[in-house]
Amino acid sequence: MTAGPPALDEIDEQVIKLFAMVMGGLSAATDAFLDGDREAARTLVADDQAIDSMQSSIEELVERELARSERGTADLRRLVSVLRIVPELERSGDLVEHIALRTPQGLASVIGAKARGMIEAMGRIGVEMWRLAADAYADRDPSAVERLRLLDDELDDLHVSLSSELAHGHTSNAVAIEMGLVARFYERLGDHAVNVTKRLRGLVPAPREYE
Repeated sequence: MTAGPPALDEIDEQVIKLFAMVMGGLSAATDAFLDGDREAARTLVADDQAIDSMQSSIEELVERELARSERGTADLRRLVSVLRIVPELERSGDLVEHIALRTPQGLASVIGAKARGMIEAMGRIGVEMWRLAADAYADRDPSAVERLRLLDDELDDLHVSLSSELAHGHTSNAVAIEMGLVARFYERLGDHAVNVTKRLRGLVPAPREYE
């Protein structure tokens, strides 16, 4: 990550922490859901407040820096990009919370092994996507979006396969509906990871700005 003015570096540090919170939360939420770990799920639900607070803190810092008249074009574009990225992270934290909130229902214990395997795979791919998105942010690498799109296609395919498995399986309608929502949460988490990486273009200075 290219060093910048102290305030901008502080913003970057907080954004990277937010990436880590989403990625770690998704991994923990998948484990909690599959294991039926209610205590871990409660912790994850509580952790969502920390993500919300971090978002507010970052946005306050950005708005303060935007008010500085001496900021150049590159810095302004960088700050605006952060304002566009952070809400995607916050919404992703909400999706992690939604997965955790369904843990107490014990859904994973009443679906088949094939469906469980698909949820496990969706969680693994989702975590990998967020790891790549975090690295892309730190490295200012918008080209990473192509790798993320390929993974997102895998996630979408799993979403379709899981929906089909639930429709033709022996689960009740109520369980199938709730599991459909869980699958949708994973699919949306993948979309947000791709969206975040698309927005990295605003963090990369145009060639003339290096001169």
